[in-house]
Amino acid sequence: MKKLYGIGTGPGAADLLTVRATNVIKEADVIFAPNNKGTNMALDTAKEYIENKKVVLIDFPMGNVTKEDYKKAAEIIFNEIPVDKSGAFLTIGDSMIYSTFIYVMKELEDKDIEIEVVPGIPSFVAASCASKIPLTVKGDSFLLCDEYDETLMDKFDSIAVLKTFKNKEELLNKLEENDFNYTYVKRASLDKQEIISDKEEILKDTDYISLILGRKQEV
Repeated sequence: MKKLYGIGTGPGAADLLTVRATNVIKEADVIFAPNNKGTNMALDTAKEYIENKKVVLIDFPMGNVTKEDYKKAAEIIFNEIPVDKSGAFLTIGDSMIYSTFIYVMKELEDKDIEIEVVPGIPSFVAASCASKIPLTVKGDSFLLCDEYDETLMDKFDSIAVLKTFKNKEELLNKLEENDFNYTYVKRASLDKQEIISDKEEILKDTDYISLILGRKQEV
């Protein structure tokens, strides 16, 4: 039977790949990853272990992916993995958190293929460690989102917002209004990592690989 691994490659630093992830990548026969104009951050992270394996980049229209796109991706993956061989689909962070792999996996359910998911270190965990800002402490409620929802602001003590390139000023204003301290972490774990608390500096930055951590101020 064919087998596909979903591999979370972590936040970007190669030394934050798990041992299990590196072992699976080394053993896989084909490597898959979303195509980002011919590049992919997860591929860059794992390149030491990919070596000369066949790499298949799959197109997913940015911001406009349909069920048909995921279905096509599933067909490509199934057809590219030889019988009784394995493939590895690489994602940044963890494959089960806001990942393209989740939807591809769903489209493979009716095919004769075994699927296994290998965890990866999520970006918000790496950002928390880099900034030394705890995500949660005893008794806390924590919200992880890719787009914040103002109606939930009074229901959590700590927040991580993963997509900060849209409505950034509105988000910061809402955090301030609800007595949250916030920190902006750019490229967590990478050489160009930056941790910024100044509002004006945060608003100036446009890096896609960034997130915001917020914690309610203690009374």
